[in-house]
Amino acid sequence: MASPHQQAAEHSATTQATEAEILTALRDCFDPTVPCNIVDLGLLRTLTVTPDLEAPGANIPGVPRKHRIALTLTLTTPEEAAEAQLAAQVTNRLAGLQIVSHTDVTFLHTPRWVPRHITPAGRRLLGLDGNPNLVQLR
Repeated sequence: MASPHQQAAEHSATTQATEAEILTALRDCFDPTVPCNIVDLGLLRTLTVTPDLEAPGANIPGVPRKHRIALTLTLTTPEEAAEAQLAAQVTNRLAGLQIVSHTDVTFLHTPRWVPRHITPAGRRLLGLDGNPNLVQLR
């Protein structure tokens, strides 16, 4: 039987691997107005991955552990239609992962998104790499 320290280390490693899988999946979700994924656009503010101890098969050996995902996003354009579209995209994409049992999406309206939140990868995807004057940074 694993010690509490070993169990904690395994949980931490599993959570880190799960977060990486979630971020990879979220790169398939695109902002409704800017043609870039929500991770590289800088819309993702928080991501919480919690083991779902009540998921079907949670205590059966060999059954992959399921997780509850909570994430907070901001929008490039604070419109109700964009919020609904993005929430549906994220929920549907993560539902396709075997490790996800439930997804909660929350939107922040402040602080507002600004172009400086775009990652270097996002700037490359948008063709802005090497020319910071193409997006006004404030």
